[in-house]
Amino acid sequence: MTSNMRPLLVLAVDDDVLVLAGTVSMLEDLGHSVLTATSGEEALALIRREPDISLLLTDQVMPHMAGSKLIEQLRQERPKLPAILASGYADLPASLLPHVTRLAKPFDQDQLMATIARAMDVVPGHA
Repeated sequence: MTSNMRPLLVLAVDDDVLVLAGTVSMLEDLGHSVLTATSGEEALALIRREPDISLLLTDQVMPHMAGSKLIEQLRQERPKLPAILASGYADLPASLLPHVTRLAKPFDQDQLMATIARAMDVVPGHA
């Protein structure tokens, strides 16, 4: 399966390495390049080192730093970087900014592709 959108450099973050591997596989099948992190701290370090990251896809429930907290910190450094928050839980923080795109877990490749398309449209001037 291929996406009709331009290839992105996606930072995928999940503390569950099996879930992360599945996400990476789907992203690569869609034609994207992927960097991975297993914690919010690791993700922030990668974002600071890699200016070409064009999308963040993060799990919500992780030890030490929830995905929503990672996105809040990211907004201070890279306010135009689109972000997708993946969660298997309905209760997400109300404090999340409106331009955070949500993705319900578990998800399939079609859902992921549609969510990426939405996320890339939500933040103006992300290119």
